[in-house]
Amino acid sequence: MTLYSLLDLVPVVEGGTVSQSLANAADLARHAETLGFNRYWVAEHHGMKGIASAATAVVIAHVAGATKHIRVGSGGIMLPNSAPLQIAEQFGTLDALYPGRIDLGLGRAPGSDQRVAHALRRNLASDANQFPNDVVELQSYFADDGRTGISATPGAGAKPEMWILGSSLFGAQLAAILGLPYAFASHFAPDALDQALAIYRRDFKPSAQLSRPYAMAGFNVFAADTHDEAEFIASSQQQSFIALRTGTPGLMKPPVANYRASLPPSHAAMLDNVLSCSAIGTRDEVARGIADFVQRTQVDEVMVTSAIYDHDARKHSLSLTADAMAELKQAA
Repeated sequence: MTLYSLLDLVPVVEGGTVSQSLANAADLARHAETLGFNRYWVAEHHGMKGIASAATAVVIAHVAGATKHIRVGSGGIMLPNSAPLQIAEQFGTLDALYPGRIDLGLGRAPGSDQRVAHALRRNLASDANQFPNDVVELQSYFADDGRTGISATPGAGAKPEMWILGSSLFGAQLAAILGLPYAFASHFAPDALDQALAIYRRDFKPSAQLSRPYAMAGFNVFAADTHDEAEFIASSQQQSFIALRTGTPGLMKPPVANYRASLPPSHAAMLDNVLSCSAIGTRDEVARGIADFVQRTQVDEVMVTSAIYDHDARKHSLSLTADAMAELKQAA
């Protein structure tokens, strides 16, 4: 049976504040928990006015403290930005505070532009191929196996659920080699989805954490009582993607009626590609979109994401999505 989870970029909207965004994150996670979602993830981004999850471990603690049983974690931590020991300490602390509920999804992208990456790392001369070694080093701290000569405190003996994230074939190959669960970022980079999943499943090697491949994929959902309303609320995220891809990111803008129709053909085509793994519409339309995506990918879990300007509209979209998923489960 396919599970369903939620990715929240903790958007900061025009006219809003970071404090409001963080309060909304906790409220949305509680709502997702009551609706039966399996996990709630936030992602590490830096230097972006419209995203409030830069201090990812702090946000995870905030959300985990506001909920009771839903898994909470990162989708993901950009490991090149931090020493593995630091991440072991942070997530060892989270695991001690909320045992059995913490996920640690790891990525190798900077989560920023080169200028911000330099401010974070001070040195951009590191080899991108270091990422697999960093993951193995991090595993060693949690296992406390002595290979590093350092015992992470907190961290040693902690058991956050580790994932490899990716939007290319690299992450699929690494997750398969290490025997870890794999999450593909098809909600914004769908092109290599099918090939990455095939490679991951083909090359998977069982590990102490996982005996068989376990794959998750991102999927945008904008649900409302009418199709026109769903198209309307989806336009805020569409504006954010256009702004990001044209080098003008900022706060999340209010929705605009008929936004896509107002775009030049090149921008409309870009949106069609970037957001091809999406469902926009009523509960029934969303149910069909999710069902088609699951049939195509055969993923074990769908990571729903939906950046919507109005918080109440976002909660309502999530409720309709949960209804759609319940309908799919009954039909299975």
